[in-house]
Amino acid sequence: MYLDFEKPIADLETNLAEMKQVASESEVDVSSAVKALETKIKSLKKDIYGNLTRWQRVQLSRHPERPYTLDYIAGITDTFVELHGDRCVKDDLAMVGGFGEINGESFMIIGQQKGRKTKERQVRNFGMANPDGYRKALRLMKLAEKFNRPILTLIDTPGAYPGLEAEERGQGEAIARNLKEMFMLKVPVICIIIGEGASGGALGIAIGDKVMMLENTWYSVISPESCSSILFRSWDYKEQAAEALRLTAEDMLKNKLIDDIIKEPLGGAHQDTEWMYTKMKKVIGETLAKLNQLSPAERISQRIDKFSAMGVVEENA
Repeated sequence: MYLDFEKPIADLETNLAEMKQVASESEVDVSSAVKALETKIKSLKKDIYGNLTRWQRVQLSRHPERPYTLDYIAGITDTFVELHGDRCVKDDLAMVGGFGEINGESFMIIGQQKGRKTKERQVRNFGMANPDGYRKALRLMKLAEKFNRPILTLIDTPGAYPGLEAEERGQGEAIARNLKEMFMLKVPVICIIIGEGASGGALGIAIGDKVMMLENTWYSVISPESCSSILFRSWDYKEQAAEALRLTAEDMLKNKLIDDIIKEPLGGAHQDTEWMYTKMKKVIGETLAKLNQLSPAERISQRIDKFSAMGVVEENA
């Protein structure tokens, strides 16, 4: 599947496939033409993906073939045991979590899961967790702390679910409690935004010692469409809103709101998932090794200082 701005690539790759088909069905030697076209496609990809607008980054983060949380869990873990329920109301399937082994180390892995097909998306609520999901996430974090296991969170959500029942069951309180409790966790906490990172829905599992973003993801208080609808009463200005929000990984790193950017394969994580999983495992292993050099008190202190420094305004007398 190709996005709108990828159409030039799609046209050339279609031509390449047709050329190879002709070559396989006849004795005509088109190897030189095939090689030239492959070189042209590679050059075009570098040009397009090297100059993406902020809105195009948003589109890539939502690509339907992009790996979701359960895909990453399957790709980076040797074993995984999913745990269910918040022990209060129900098991929110928009939030998944459990113990998984990465590089020989046992992690508590937690993240939002969107779902691919229509029925699964409905079951997963499009990755928009209810209060039950955030309470499940907190329960699993406390379980990890009890057994002294590091925590890995994978963020990919268009936001916390804004429905009436969610508000009645304390959506705001559930997210606020997660923020408070995550600051004080004694175990290492690594947070990675793998797709969309919208509003408090993302922040509810994104307070960590190291917060990182994949190259083609976004992280903001609001989506470009919602921002456009509020400011202009229309979604037609979503591209301008994306530019104004400064929501890409590069923007977040520049503003010191995240700690690092994880590179993706050319064209996005879905272009080479095995490469992406290998890269993720390496980054997670290296990050954990550094965090393990600190004592729990040092990690908590640095965690608090990092987030407390965000958005601070100084006034001259």
